[in-house]
Amino acid sequence: MSGKSDIGAVLERLEATIAARKGASADTSYTASLLAGGAQKCAKKFGEEAVEAALAAVSGDKKHLTAEAGDVLYHLLVMLAEAGVSLDDVAAALAAREGMSGHDEKAARKT
Repeated sequence: MSGKSDIGAVLERLEATIAARKGASADTSYTASLLAGGAQKCAKKFGEEAVEAALAAVSGDKKHLTAEAGDVLYHLLVMLAEAGVSLDDVAAALAAREGMSGHDEKAARKT
């Protein structure tokens, strides 16, 4: 594929695919098998992929990190779907933080 991909559009299509697989058989769909395992399975798999991405980052291998980042985003969306959280929900949370210092935002969450 040539040209730049629109990450937002890609993530929205992935979110829709994950939603469509919610009712699929866990025997034929990896996504359905994760969702069938509930929050614990989805969170565990997301955590595993996040660690793999962190290890790829320190290895200096950009191709490996890129692949692992894709895995992290996929598993994050599966975990969000299992919890009933949409990309629009996440976008709203991020938009609310725009223009705010990271230190200030973190302090505000503690109160």
